Amino acid sequence: MEYLLYLGIGAIAGLFAGLLGIGGGLIIVPALLAIYIHLSFQGDQLMQLALGTSLATILFTSLSSVWAHHQRGAVQWDIVKKLSIGILLGAMLGGLLAKNISGKTLQYFFAFFELYVAIQMLRPQKEVTKKRTVHNLPNTFATFGIGIIIGKLSSLLGIGGGTLTVPFLHWCNVSIHKAIASSAACGIPIAIAGTLGYIIGGWGQIGLPEYSLGYIHLPSMLGIVLSSVLFAPLGAKISYKLNIKQLKHAFAGLLLILSVYLFASA
Repeated sequence: MEYLLYLGIGAIAGLFAGLLGIGGGLIIVPALLAIYIHLSFQGDQLMQLALGTSLATILFTSLSSVWAHHQRGAVQWDIVKKLSIGILLGAMLGGLLAKNISGKTLQYFFAFFELYVAIQMLRPQKEVTKKRTVHNLPNTFATFGIGIIIGKLSSLLGIGGGTLTVPFLHWCNVSIHKAIASSAACGIPIAIAGTLGYIIGGWGQIGLPEYSLGYIHLPSMLGIVLSSVLFAPLGAKISYKLNIKQLKHAFAGLLLILSVYLFASA
């Protein structure tokens, strides 16, 4: 049953990763925390374990999703390269910092962020009454700084950064589908550096469950990856055919439920 749950989490997370350009962490982290508590894993670092494991799975989900978007020519690789340098540094710092923050604090931080994302998705879009202001990608130094912020926050939240990167790229006058595709590509450096940070930060920590590599729980990572890599390309393909607004509302409802759970269990 435990592994079936991991497979189910991976399927849902992978599907939304492809549909909305997110790494699936907003679903994976609270779901893993609930399973770890149900399995009676000991210690006060279960949130770090869920965050680190989520980032490790996002690497595979992002690779699968990005390939599907790349085949359609939607990934803006020049933008991804400019953001990736800062993202790598920020994500590594976030992973290393997590061990110095209490699990409860991280849980509240994640719950508030998830609630914020849900509210933003449910807010009605204002009709455009005048020509949209055109913004370009900032200069190299500013882009590096933005990359650090995206990487660090994403790592501390165990997410692929889509909820941060997509709005930024869209603000920079990148079309929504290209922003989603490029955001998925930015999830790769976030996952690589963040995972390394959580491995190093959790190395030698007492009380972690069996088969853990730092703050990465290998059995749950493998179960989620097996199904997510199958469903992420599916999500990417059907994202071009479905109503994004309806998808966002459905996803927001799920986030509200998960946020309430995190507040109640903290």
